Amino acid sequence: MADPFADVAKAKYIRLTTFTKDGRPKPTTVWGALEGDRLLIATDEGSWKTKRINNTPLVTIQKSTALGKPKGEPVEAVARNLPKSEKRRVFETVTKRYWWHAWWWVPQAILRGGIDKVHAAIEVTAA
Repeated sequence: MADPFADVAKAKYIRLTTFTKDGRPKPTTVWGALEGDRLLIATDEGSWKTKRINNTPLVTIQKSTALGKPKGEPVEAVARNLPKSEKRRVFETVTKRYWWHAWWWVPQAILRGGIDKVHAAIEVTAA
């Protein structure tokens, strides 16, 4: 039987749903790279999703379109913000997977203050 978590984590676009303290879902489309049994996501430092993960680590992931329209069933997962020392590695891992976007993905990070300053790293594992 196929692993639903890995199946979603391999999708080109992933809808990550985090939850507010009162349980309201907040979906957002992300890029992710599967590394072993965990999904790595690079996102903006201080983004709302990172704040919500600190409060409520339970999330869902599901396949989606680039604009976030769901293309499959959600899969329950657990997310955590990785330490600052992991930012660059996760950014590079995600960039390697989405290499065709690197022409604008990398320069925009540099122009905004540098990869280590503007990005955060998230790890998502199956629940």
